[in-house]
Amino acid sequence: MEIEAAFGGVLRELRVKAGLSQEELASQSGLHRTYVSLLERGLRTPSLSTVFSLAKPLNIPPHEFVLLVSEKLKS
Repeated sequence: MEIEAAFGGVLRELRVKAGLSQEELASQSGLHRTYVSLLERGLRTPSLSTVFSLAKPLNIPPHEFVLLVSEKLKS
């Protein structure tokens, strides 16, 4: 599994768990909805600032977000 796919899977899981639509997550993180969609599908690589922007509305510390992606890559 590539890192983009792992990130996208974790992002989708966290978003659904938080009860947010892609549009709501995008709005709260200051990103465009289509960019969130591209991230979830593993078609874009997020920057560090994007990880921090997404983590806040998902109520997860950025380092835990990265740890979840790392764990998904191992499985």
